[in-house]
Amino acid sequence: MAERPNVVLIFMDDMTHWSLRSDQVSTPNLDALRARGLTFTHADNQGSTIPAVCTPARRMLLTGMTVFDSEPAFDDVTRLGRALTGAGYDSYFTGKWHNRESALEEDYAEVGPWGGGMLGTTETSDEAYHRPSETDAWDPADASRGGHWMPRDDGRIEHSSERWTDAAVDFVARDHGSRPYFLHLAYHAPHDPRQAPREFLDQYPAEQIRIPPNFLPEHPFDNGSLRLRDEQLAPFPRTEAAVQLHRREYFAMITHVDREIGRLLQAIGEAEARSNRDTVIVFSGDHGLALGEHGLLGKQSLYDHSTRVPLVIVGPGVPSAQERTTPVYSGSIYATICDLVGVTAPEHLQFPSLVPIIDGLDDSRDVEVFTAYGMDQRAVRRGRFKLISYSDLAHDQLFDTVDDPWELRNLIADPANADLVKSMREQLRQAQIALHDPALEPV
Repeated sequence: MAERPNVVLIFMDDMTHWSLRSDQVSTPNLDALRARGLTFTHADNQGSTIPAVCTPARRMLLTGMTVFDSEPAFDDVTRLGRALTGAGYDSYFTGKWHNRESALEEDYAEVGPWGGGMLGTTETSDEAYHRPSETDAWDPADASRGGHWMPRDDGRIEHSSERWTDAAVDFVARDHGSRPYFLHLAYHAPHDPRQAPREFLDQYPAEQIRIPPNFLPEHPFDNGSLRLRDEQLAPFPRTEAAVQLHRREYFAMITHVDREIGRLLQAIGEAEARSNRDTVIVFSGDHGLALGEHGLLGKQSLYDHSTRVPLVIVGPGVPSAQERTTPVYSGSIYATICDLVGVTAPEHLQFPSLVPIIDGLDDSRDVEVFTAYGMDQRAVRRGRFKLISYSDLAHDQLFDTVDDPWELRNLIADPANADLVKSMREQLRQAQIALHDPALEPV
């Protein structure tokens, strides 16, 4: 067969789907990447049973298995890194690792600098939280505050996005001999604490940040997750000023990491020129973030702002400057990489390859998407309608995602939708059965 291409997987933390294609956020390097490849506009993280949604999102990425099966199977299956290493790839990981630590050494030929699940700075009672406040002593550009600001051996301090990119660029620039390489780069950005250099914060005056149409001072009912750590970053009730402050710092982080991704893309291009070997690049993330939508800040809900993720694929045979609107799961990244580079996918994979959709053989919007959070929030979408069901059925929601993409109008009480709601409830139950949902109540 022809030489296998290199593989670069760039995985973000807390990067909601719309920030990839928003005119509010400056991302020139990601824009250039999208121009080279195909963007999936409706990619979903299938969900989580715990508040740290990023952990199961990464389990699904690494195992190619669904949300409820990936946790018990994690130690027993061939994970993505090991599959490519076993196929002859010179594999390397750097950045955020939020699963069993020993799996790093098991799966990758080399592990570079890395960090754990969250780069924390203060407790929730401290000044990084409940902002804006009267004093608001928190400065996201203050490199002495820890978090994303990391000390080097020489005493200098650099941002996590810079540290991980430095390691990635050094790896790509090596002589890999006759072997293709696999780089798995997992950024902590733009997860809070939302810290960035001053020059990037200055690009986003808070008063110029647009308020989302579905902004609310408070969520309309208790979904069981209203006082988690994420939600305490801003005071209650939410204000437009608070949303502008947090979005400003979020946008600054994304623009900063975009600059770092630009450095990496340049290094990849130079490596391709030296080796005459193509590269498959996959850009995605674990889940989204509310940032003031529906009165929420975090990701512990099943609205689109929390479940949908960016997904871009670039490589030989992948169309350039195109989009696919087909609903897909980010868990399909494993199977898709195997398909694109000619590695036989392990039999345990449950999420299918996206190559048929990339090739234009399947671009239907009428695809079922199931998402879950905790043990008491479940959702199903097929076609234009999405049903979110809660432990208290009185709070259930039905949205027309075509006419109402911001999920503002709950249609569930309309008698005209009674048959639709009944059929979607049954569809949701069948999806729970198929996916081995532990929250499923026996008949």
